[in-house]
Amino acid sequence: MAHDGSEHCADERLDAGGEVAVARLIMADGDLDHAARHLADALAADPRLPDAHEALAELVAHAGGPEHALRRFEPEPERTFIGTVAAHAHVCAMAGRWDQAVQELFAVAAHEPHRPWLDVAWLHRHDLPDLLDPNAAAIAVARFAQPLADPVEEDERPPLLPALTLLRGCVARHPEHAMLLWCGSTLARRLGAFDEAVTWAQRSFDVEPTHQAAVVKGYALRTAGRRDEALAAWQREAARTPEDHDLFLDIADLLEAMGRPAEGLAWAQRAVEANPEHPKALATALGLRHVVDDDVRHLVALADHLRDHPEHGYAADVLARRGWGRSWLGRVPDPTEAVVNLLREVLEDHEPAPDAALEVSLSALEPPSALLALRSAFPLATVTPEHAPEPDLRRPVGDVRHTVWAYDGLVARPAVPPPSPEAAEAVRGVAAFHWPSLPAAYDRAVVLSALDPRDLLGVLVHPPVPPADEMGRALARHAPQLWVRGVQAWACLGLAHHRADEPWLSSRRREILADLLNGPEDWVSEAAGLALVATAWVEPATRADVQGLVVRRMLDAAKARQTREVTVLASLCELVLALPDVDDRFAALARDLVGAERAPADG
Repeated sequence: MAHDGSEHCADERLDAGGEVAVARLIMADGDLDHAARHLADALAADPRLPDAHEALAELVAHAGGPEHALRRFEPEPERTFIGTVAAHAHVCAMAGRWDQAVQELFAVAAHEPHRPWLDVAWLHRHDLPDLLDPNAAAIAVARFAQPLADPVEEDERPPLLPALTLLRGCVARHPEHAMLLWCGSTLARRLGAFDEAVTWAQRSFDVEPTHQAAVVKGYALRTAGRRDEALAAWQREAARTPEDHDLFLDIADLLEAMGRPAEGLAWAQRAVEANPEHPKALATALGLRHVVDDDVRHLVALADHLRDHPEHGYAADVLARRGWGRSWLGRVPDPTEAVVNLLREVLEDHEPAPDAALEVSLSALEPPSALLALRSAFPLATVTPEHAPEPDLRRPVGDVRHTVWAYDGLVARPAVPPPSPEAAEAVRGVAAFHWPSLPAAYDRAVVLSALDPRDLLGVLVHPPVPPADEMGRALARHAPQLWVRGVQAWACLGLAHHRADEPWLSSRRREILADLLNGPEDWVSEAAGLALVATAWVEPATRADVQGLVVRRMLDAAKARQTREVTVLASLCELVLALPDVDDRFAALARDLVGAERAPADG
């Protein structure tokens, strides 16, 4: 956000003014190096404070001129301080080192694009384009543009627009400089000057038909929303320079964005066949295969590839993008219990209230974690179910040793004590209702591996309150059910790391998670299923066993659904669909069951 006279900005100005005052006192004593550090601090606090720039000019005079002053602002070898780089850029401008000045100030602005680093008098000189070497200007512009959003949000552009103004001047002075034109196009499109971006890229290609100009023109057209033209431009260039496999992948991504993923997959596959070791090709192809047929095995293959090639960071990006918003692949699913539906309705108009006495009647017993979520917002709420239809959800579906819920008639109560404060805080620190990918969630939960399983079991039914940050407050106010599910998910992921060196089939972690999966019907069963599925993603040797456990739980729930509501059935089916190497028959059944469960709501 630009500095615009807000209270925060006023505080920065006071800090900058204090640094300038100290710098002047030190200058008077002749310690210019020390004074330079304070002036760098002043610029870092307020990049456009006039007094800071005046004091900088005074230091230059004390040093015997800008060339002598430059050494006072040389960056440290192991640490580059942004105020020092900015001061060095300003002194370069005083010395007439215009190319270096622009490159350094652009680097600073790219690092902090929300601040007014470019609002300085020398950058607005009308003759500055005449003073710059066009090659140097092109390089500065390209480096400046590279880290920016494509495009930058309109309300975030003002601090960056001086660079576009300077660029326009340079293009006007050097209208036939091919490199300046295509580099300039990369910045223009990011700052919303789409027509200029397209025109400059085309002119660059007309002057010198380089691959860069052709590719940049496609980017400009794409960012401007002219996708058909972008596709045509890139396909022409791909035919002209088939050795650029990155362009194949750009075409693949563009085709997906145009709603044509199967065609995009063909381009990605061409890149894989041409260069199997390309760091992005296989990830792009696997991601598109998942888009085409919604088969999770492609994402599992992508995760396996990432495990074998951790240097291929793009694979993690694709995995996160494909799982975003998907139940269990990227987040906990929204619960569907009547109690939760009521909770949502009440929270639309009322704040959570510790003294509000809600009375809720249910036609049938529901999973106890749903009541736990309700009481996290309204602790005095009473819930009265009429009966527990058969098969009774209070009963485990198998022989289990570990259970976290017990019942007194139709009233559920925790069967385990609360966790230690340290364990509760540890889970609170990592819990979330969403995650980048299943392997990422599994890896993050390793911080819980040293906790006593009894504490993690306690967390499942005695969840900590949400953190006191923006997200935590939003969850507490609007969606406490997601916080409860998130805590349960991460507690079970923590259990998946317990004694991880034990052989899987005889391990305690498997025993506990299988017991929770098969315990009384509850969100805890789903959370345990998540931990089992995540384990299968990262430990291939567990996959067959985990499939058996999770599929069996789905089948038990499906059988129960023949005679009563099973609110966790769709979620259990989605866990089956997230299994690596799931049998096609079970996957088809899971899809059919999910469709049947959601048909009334969709209708």
